[in-house]
Amino acid sequence: MKLEMPPFQDARLLVIGDVMLDRYWHGVASRVSPEAPVPVVRVGNREDRPGGAGNVALNIAALGSATRLIGIVGADETGEELRSRLTAAGVYCDFLQSADKPTITKLRVISQHQQLIRLDFEQEFDDADVIGLKEKARSLMEDTQVIVLSDYGKGALRNVAELIELGRSKNIPVIVDPKGVDFQKYRGATILTPNLTEFESVVGPSSNEGEFVNKGLKLVSELNLQAILITRGEHGMTLIRPDSPELHLPARAQEVFDVTGAGDTVISVLAAALAAGDGLADATALANLAAGLVVGKLGTAAISGPELRRAILLEQNSGRGVMTAEQLQIAVQDAKAHGEKIVFTNGCFDIIHAGHVGYLAEAKHLGDRLVVAINDDDSVRRLKGPGRPINPVERRMAVLAGLEAVDWVVSFAEDTPEELLKALQPEILVKGGDYTLEQVVGGDFVQSYGGEVRALEFLDNCSTSAIMEKMKEVGK
Repeated sequence: MKLEMPPFQDARLLVIGDVMLDRYWHGVASRVSPEAPVPVVRVGNREDRPGGAGNVALNIAALGSATRLIGIVGADETGEELRSRLTAAGVYCDFLQSADKPTITKLRVISQHQQLIRLDFEQEFDDADVIGLKEKARSLMEDTQVIVLSDYGKGALRNVAELIELGRSKNIPVIVDPKGVDFQKYRGATILTPNLTEFESVVGPSSNEGEFVNKGLKLVSELNLQAILITRGEHGMTLIRPDSPELHLPARAQEVFDVTGAGDTVISVLAAALAAGDGLADATALANLAAGLVVGKLGTAAISGPELRRAILLEQNSGRGVMTAEQLQIAVQDAKAHGEKIVFTNGCFDIIHAGHVGYLAEAKHLGDRLVVAINDDDSVRRLKGPGRPINPVERRMAVLAGLEAVDWVVSFAEDTPEELLKALQPEILVKGGDYTLEQVVGGDFVQSYGGEVRALEFLDNCSTSAIMEKMKEVGK
């Protein structure tokens, strides 16, 4: 399965569910309290993050998708803080306000990256608190491609069946992150995304994979679902559909640091990818990749579009090597988003020699990523005359891609690389040989947006022409 970055910017999603504020107090615990056998934490840093359905909406917005969120908060400063943080991240919030219950808050005290205690401030919302929620949902569905229901069992989705039916009536896929042991209330949803514990609490444990899949298929049939996606921790995740073989994807995390919010990331990426036009299998693979990224972070955290794009590039083994101009443009944009400096050079590179190797190594030291653009065969012939190039463009590119200093190699058909320069806008343009800065093609353009132009010398007595003359002498 080849992963690709879907057009998340075209996706429009509606998230409904239990919103909450996750608070993290960080400090040093260097002694034990004289009052009780507990550590004393000197709090030095406080951090607030949207949690629950708020974290789902934040994850979707971080991918670049239009995101709207419906939930319930209290008439308190915490509710305003939650709204403010979500709005700042690009999430449109349409909250109901409870008159007598607080905004759900979870306070975690952390020392040396270890959670010492969690304090929950909450009361379950009742029927009076959800009055008007269905009407809000109806008003926001007209321009929605996918609905996400994020159930944390706090009461916002106490009438979840009505919301599922509303989505079905408008032919909008409804994806549910379920809670509890009563999955009957989610009947008619498009996809359920339980974790393994939640799944087994409903269907019971399985002794083997065959039994596991059969129980999943039975649940899909009983609840009239299109699919169920079960996250299985270190065993990855499994997608079960009635009309296709099960799809099992292994866990992608290199190191599990904190699983908080991993389920939110899975449903966020899955829903956004589906809204952006991906098929279910591809969307699941993207969600699995994102889950591997988020468990390497502390606490609830959103995976951004650039982070996911970089992971996809690495997954495709295209972190470096030969690329098309279109692939290179995406890779360069991603590198710039991560603060990397792009160095660009170009030439024929017909016979790679020590001068080239030293020059390219020096060029790479000027920045973080080195792009080498080479003239294709027709372009070389126009510049160098008949008989050139000695090596066809595929071989020249393969040799350059094998050099440690080179990140990306691309060919161009024009006599100059000016079109590539306009597309990539590197921070530094480098040319080797005896060129002056004024002679470097494209130098004026690079300098026009604040870029730098450098001229580097090859090693003495190293040039393709000199090598070819020496070969002629030997031949005689």
